[in-house]
Amino acid sequence: MSNSPDNASDAPDMTSAKGVSRLRQTHFLSEALRPEAWALIGAILITAAFFSIWPETGDTFLSAANFRTIASNQSVLGLVTLAALIPLICNQFDLSIGVNLALSSVTAAKMFELGVPTPVVIVIAVLTGAAVGYINGWLTTTLGVNAVVITLGTATIITGLLNYITGGLTLIQGIPLSVVDFGSARVVGIPLPFIVLLVLSVVAWYILDHTPLGRSIYAFGSNENAAKLIGLSTTRLTWIAMALGGAYAGAGGMLALARGGAANPRFGGTLLLAAFAAAFLSAASIKPGVFNVFGSTVAIFFLATLSSGLNLAGVPSYVSDLVNGTALIAGIAATSLFARRQGLGDLFAIPVKPN
Repeated sequence: MSNSPDNASDAPDMTSAKGVSRLRQTHFLSEALRPEAWALIGAILITAAFFSIWPETGDTFLSAANFRTIASNQSVLGLVTLAALIPLICNQFDLSIGVNLALSSVTAAKMFELGVPTPVVIVIAVLTGAAVGYINGWLTTTLGVNAVVITLGTATIITGLLNYITGGLTLIQGIPLSVVDFGSARVVGIPLPFIVLLVLSVVAWYILDHTPLGRSIYAFGSNENAAKLIGLSTTRLTWIAMALGGAYAGAGGMLALARGGAANPRFGGTLLLAAFAAAFLSAASIKPGVFNVFGSTVAIFFLATLSSGLNLAGVPSYVSDLVNGTALIAGIAATSLFARRQGLGDLFAIPVKPN
């Protein structure tokens, strides 16, 4: 029998993260061609069409001002969603991303009070978020406990720290006017915070989909045992994924400061449910069965379109919580369904343990 060079070259190398990733990408490319990959985009169009013709909202929903408001208001949530998404790829839930955002925002406000230049403050805010994420990852792998428990504890600690620093009050002193102007600025009619979200989303997509680090994170998330067999350090990958997620929470804190012109120590917690809802729904869009950046963007704007229409109709505010909670459950159900169909097992039952 002779070996076939063509067949050998076509076969994915299963002894490396790159080979595993190639196999996943081929599989998910075929999944992306399935109708369900675009169902959420279709849902956005249907929702927008409904609110455009509904008498209660038809006069205002299609206005340019409303679309600018949607885009601008979702920029901070988009970054928090990415902060949730990256650890989720490693099957870890970082419940501290909301208070991490608040901590980064308050830290930035305090730096401004001291007269620190804006570029340095931005770096400090992002590094603050990354440091919290790294500590979460280190504690998770060192103790061999799922991140849900660890991050719930760190979130409580940070909440107490924030109350100590701020006295529970919103910080408004010393924030430069240029930072506040940035939060409301537009470029050719497009809100600048939305452009920031798009740029940072592309950065996250490139890291996760087109670098060895990203391929390793996805390989780890697919199968921890297989990742170890091909030589990946799941401990190190957990640290990096959670630190990267924390960095996005830190960037979200800086953007929230610019958008609101103040640092609210309680603001981040209000975004947690919506962020996880969008992160889980990402696995039901674009690449069904896998958490992905562009799917999360689609999910954010689906929820935002729905929320905007309901708000314009004068629906009580608690309805948004009902919508986000339902979306979270739907996202988990869809993710589990696609994962089982693709033979990935239960994505949410694999605790991370030290190597």
